Amino acid sequence: MGRLEGKGAVVLGAAGRDNMGQVIARRFAEEGAKVLVAGRREDELARFAGEIGGHWALCDITRRDDVFALAETAKSRLGGVQIGVNATGWGLLKPFLENSEAELKAMSDLQFVGPIFFLQAMIGAMDQGGSLIQISSATATIMLNDHAAYMGTKAGTDHVVRCVANEFGARGIRANSISPGLTDTPMTAGAKQTPGVFAAFASAYPLGRVGTSDDIAAAAVWLASDECFMTGQNLQVNGGLTLRRNPTGDEITASVIAAMAAK
Repeated sequence: MGRLEGKGAVVLGAAGRDNMGQVIARRFAEEGAKVLVAGRREDELARFAGEIGGHWALCDITRRDDVFALAETAKSRLGGVQIGVNATGWGLLKPFLENSEAELKAMSDLQFVGPIFFLQAMIGAMDQGGSLIQISSATATIMLNDHAAYMGTKAGTDHVVRCVANEFGARGIRANSISPGLTDTPMTAGAKQTPGVFAAFASAYPLGRVGTSDDIAAAAVWLASDECFMTGQNLQVNGGLTLRRNPTGDEITASVIAAMAAK
C-alpha cells in the first residue's frame, strides 16, 4: 500500500460499474493516489467517486474540448496530474466486409483520435513528469476473427504511445500500453454466459486462465509508480496468450458444442 501516495490520477473510461477503469481507479485509491474518474455516465461516476473518496467529471473522449476541459478540472481538483489512464474502448465484432463507414469512423474517433486528444491533454497537465497508460489489447498483436477495426485502431494507438514516449521522456513523462487478452469484465459478460467460450480461450493461455481486471490494475500500479523505469513499451498482461494465438472461430464453436452437450 502507498505506492502512489499523493499522486494525482485521472482514469478515463470508468463510467461502467465494475469495469476495468473502475478496478484500476479503485486500486490507485488504495495505493494512496488522489483519483478523478471520468466518462459519459454522471450517475455512475458520482456513485463510484463517492465509494473511493475521489472526484469525477463528465468527458467524451471523442470530443477534444471535453478532454482538454478534463485536464484542467483534474489539475484544479487534484492539485496536479502525475498519472493519466485511458481505459475507453468498444468491442466491435463484425466481419471485415460488413464494417460500415459510420462504424469505422466511430471506432477511429474512440480508439485512435480520442486517445491522441487524451495524451495531448494529459501531457499539458503534467508539470513535473508522470505516467501515461493506454489500455490496448493482445489483438493489436495477434489475430482474432471479425475484429479488424478494433485491432487496427488499438495497434495504431500503441505506436502513438511510442512516439509520445520518445518525444516527452526528457520531461520525465513515461508512456506505455497494457495489452490484456480476453478479460472477465462487464464488456465480456455476454460471451461468458455462453458455455464453452471462455474455456476455448483459457486453453490458449500458458498460465491456464483468462485475465481479470485485477491483473491489469496491478500492472497499472507498477507503471504509475516511481519504481517504473520503462517507457514506450506494450506490456502483454495476458497470461502468455501472445506467445500463442487466440482460438479460431471453429475452435470456439467446437468448445461451445462440447459444453452444451455436457450439460
